[in-house]
Amino acid sequence: MTNERKLPEKWAKSAKAAKAVQVAFDMDEQVQYCIRKKALDEGISPSDQIRHILELPVTRKPKRPRLTVSLSPEDYQQLAMRYGLEPEQQLEIKRRVMEELATFSTQ
Repeated sequence: MTNERKLPEKWAKSAKAAKAVQVAFDMDEQVQYCIRKKALDEGISPSDQIRHILELPVTRKPKRPRLTVSLSPEDYQQLAMRYGLEPEQQLEIKRRVMEELATFSTQ
């Protein structure tokens, strides 16, 4: 008799996803641009766009589309100076950055 226990369904889905392997493609800039632009126009991720092109199932929608950037402590210092804040005021710096990005998008 084996002592195997069945995983709860939500864990089983996570275990299946954990077995997936991310594949990176080094492609010409024009190909990458085309795929990224089409994904943006469709409101999906480039990864999901590739799955559409390859006629693979797409099982999820982005939960909250967002932009990301990595900020070093030096970046926070520079942004704090730009906005007249202290580097430790990271939430206020983030709010100011969001305002600046929003203004950029309307120009």
